[in-house]
Amino acid sequence: MADFLPFFGSAGFTIAAFVVALSIIVAIHEYGHYIVGRWSGIGAEVFSLGFGPVLFSRVDKRGTRWQIAAIPLGGYVKFNGDANAASVGGTVGGRDTMLGAPLWARAATVAAGPVFNFILTIVIFTGLGLWVGKATDPLTLRSVPDLPASFIQDLEVGDQIIAVEDMDARSVADFSIALDQLPVQPSLTYTVLRDGVEQQVEGPFPETTRVLSVNHDSAAAVAGVKEGDVITAIDGAPVYAFSQMVEIVGASDGKVLTLDIWRSGESLQIEVAPRRTDLPTADGGFETRWLMGVSGGIFFDPETMTPNVVEAFTDALRQLWYVLQTSISALWHMIAGQISTCNLSSPVGIAQASGAMAAAGLTDFISFIGFLSAAVGLLNLFPIPVLDGGHLVFHAYEAITGRRPSDGAMRILIALGLSVILTLTLFGLLNDLVLCP
Repeated sequence: MADFLPFFGSAGFTIAAFVVALSIIVAIHEYGHYIVGRWSGIGAEVFSLGFGPVLFSRVDKRGTRWQIAAIPLGGYVKFNGDANAASVGGTVGGRDTMLGAPLWARAATVAAGPVFNFILTIVIFTGLGLWVGKATDPLTLRSVPDLPASFIQDLEVGDQIIAVEDMDARSVADFSIALDQLPVQPSLTYTVLRDGVEQQVEGPFPETTRVLSVNHDSAAAVAGVKEGDVITAIDGAPVYAFSQMVEIVGASDGKVLTLDIWRSGESLQIEVAPRRTDLPTADGGFETRWLMGVSGGIFFDPETMTPNVVEAFTDALRQLWYVLQTSISALWHMIAGQISTCNLSSPVGIAQASGAMAAAGLTDFISFIGFLSAAVGLLNLFPIPVLDGGHLVFHAYEAITGRRPSDGAMRILIALGLSVILTLTLFGLLNDLVLCP
């Protein structure tokens, strides 16, 4: 029993994290439908978070029943006159019913769900940008982690970096430019301002082999690599820069590699078998590389400042656009057979990622909700009957022809759309559990 308790604890935590993330995203999505419908003059009978038996409900002054149901795997808004929660069929009643409302009102109500998901993503990314902040100029060390003795490290908290190997590095931008030109070697000469005095000290290559994060369910995670580990050698060859690791792992062709790791003063060895992974490129395409699944970066933490709201909002818009662009590109490349279909996950894979992000910390979990909300919004815009995008196609047909699709055609198309969704879900489950574990 003691052997099984950790599993049940982990599974329970994963399920709880998934339910929390999904509930937030679904609530915002459905509220988008509800509030824009209300603004457009369409009344709602039921706003439900979850399906199945009702656990709690109350009726507001407008006659809408707000309820929480027992199965927390989605939600819906049932508008006046709807035959069902999917707003398929029903009676053409008064102006306050879905079918009796003008076309513009119905289309706006349908589109509002995905739009509100995108708004949630922007709000989250903007808030995180304001909370986390950005590095200040001049670049100043806020904290410096311990490193193994093989790394020469004389930098101290409070040092202001002026130059690295005689290359200007006073600002974050200058430091980034210098980073691309620095020689990879055990130690570099840093010119710093310390206690008002300019001096030179020795320090490691800025992007060391210290692991800043381990990707969920990656080769490194399965092997036991942890955040904060410092990889000192691969197959006996010393490494001092993250770029060296990338090069060695990329050329491994999947061969098992032996990592020498320094962890909180202790040395150990871990064997890792890199996996083929499809990564987005700057030009919108994808490239396939061998990866362990770890992320690196600058070894020290810089002093940060809070950006203004406009800067944070602009950065959030860029992140949202990146998520949407990358998702669409990935789908296209999968359809074209240019990248692996292992990139398609089911709710099981998403739940596992939810648990991993929640375990990593509140900031990571909130960021994950932002990314997932964008993905859910995009998915719902696909022109598949059952999804919001399918309903928008029906509305476009009505706008062009002047008549609604017949109830019979709607039922057939909805059934086909549901079949597509279920097929993709089953394929994702097969990926998560059998083909791409």
